[in-house]
Amino acid sequence: MDLKDVQPYIEDKVCMVTGGGGSIGSEIVRSLSKLNAEKIVIVDIYENGAYSVKCEVGDKVTVEIASVRDYEKMDCIMNKYRPDIVFHAAAHKHVPFMELSPEEAVKNNVKGTEMVADLAEKYNADNFVLISTDKAVEPISVMGASKRCCEMYVYEKSLKSKHTKFSAVRFGNVLNSNGSVIPLFKKQIENGVVTVTDKDVTRFFMTIPQAVELVLMSMTIANGGEIFVFDMGGAVRILDVAEKVIKDGGKVPYKDVKIEFTGLRKGDKLHEKLFFDFEQPQKTRYKKILRVNGSSIENFAEMLDKLYEKAYKNDSDGVREIIMKMTNS
Repeated sequence: MDLKDVQPYIEDKVCMVTGGGGSIGSEIVRSLSKLNAEKIVIVDIYENGAYSVKCEVGDKVTVEIASVRDYEKMDCIMNKYRPDIVFHAAAHKHVPFMELSPEEAVKNNVKGTEMVADLAEKYNADNFVLISTDKAVEPISVMGASKRCCEMYVYEKSLKSKHTKFSAVRFGNVLNSNGSVIPLFKKQIENGVVTVTDKDVTRFFMTIPQAVELVLMSMTIANGGEIFVFDMGGAVRILDVAEKVIKDGGKVPYKDVKIEFTGLRKGDKLHEKLFFDFEQPQKTRYKKILRVNGSSIENFAEMLDKLYEKAYKNDSDGVREIIMKMTNS
């Protein structure tokens, strides 16, 4: 990963990474350190991950244990450090859990993004980069829909911001990140049975270094309001991935290790998409990075208020109804 173009944007800057103790956030932190950031502030609610990164990277890293859902605390942190760049990676990401608790997806993913984005603007950050997902495209899951709401909020901010450049990146499935399929398959192999939801299910895959490259390099070409996507090539069958992981472990699929099909879970798609049909992907000066213009819906702010009202009343059905209407209009 050649990040020489990024160094002038990072060197001697104060960078904040929400969710900085996670698998993606921590790799962003490591890269920022190598690019000579002056200070890196990890904001995370989970102390163990943040502690590990702090121990590894050293004094350049400061850890603030906080929730992005706590505006007053986040305001104190932003005021204290005045970050030049904010990388917003904190989010609930597990599809089945968010199907069970849609209000928590709204409180953490959507409201959390709103708070951090508003504070980035308030304290004159130069850049705010949202980490989104391909599940935000034509979402059928609450998690994906919550991330689409985040994309729309960031786009709305970009239209009004006088200083901060707001942009987003969409990830596919990140190999070997926390909760990804390969570590799960490796564990399941030990028990002799690997589970796949459907024999035809496909996903787009990228590596952790590619994810970090997308986050950092897209920032250098952002004008504000864009969504950047890494060209991951074609979608890959999860079944093919499972068979390869079994073979790489020195075992024979269907003989040494069974593969069972469990059926798509609520919120799972058979095939993901990287772009909405109305989006027009454009090339950038980086060969593997594509750009689309962000977008929103009419009456977004009004709909968002209704969504929050349902979420803070813990009205799961009401949340699901509104968020799906907002993101599939």
